Amino acid sequence: MNAKTMLGAIALAGNLLAIGCTNAVEQPETTNPTQTAPTTTAQNATNDPIEQLRSTRQCSGCNLQGANLENLDLSGVDLSNANLMNADLDEANLSNANLSSANLVNADLEKANLSNANLSGANLNNADLDEANLTGANLQNATFLNADLEDAILTNANVTGADFQGADLEGAVGLNR
Repeated sequence: MNAKTMLGAIALAGNLLAIGCTNAVEQPETTNPTQTAPTTTAQNATNDPIEQLRSTRQCSGCNLQGANLENLDLSGVDLSNANLMNADLDEANLSNANLSSANLVNADLEKANLSNANLSGANLNNADLDEANLTGANLQNATFLNADLEDAILTNANVTGADFQGADLEGAVGLNR
């Protein structure tokens, strides 16, 4: 090896050490079929249900337990069969959203817009729906055991088979059972 080549190799090794690289020689890319392709934003979204919800507006069956979704525009999203137990949806816009069979136990939906949302078969036990707008919502067979619906708007909501046992309905308007 001549002196010029040796100095170049030493300089390269020094630069690699300075940036914390442990491989002194860069390996060429191979076309090994067992290698995984770099993940894309869409693929990363499936690993993070909140990111998936934001990017695709679809999160059917997702686990969003305890998620902070406060003040988000989630109008028209698909959250059917999703686990939203203890989620913070305070003042969220869920108009026209599909929340059928969702688990919303202990969820904070205070002042949320749920107008024309599908909540059929959803579990809203102990949920806080204080001042929520449920105008035109499908609440068929949903459960609201011990839920807070104080000052909620239920005008034209379908409450067929809904269970409001122990719910606080003080000041709620439009509830026709």
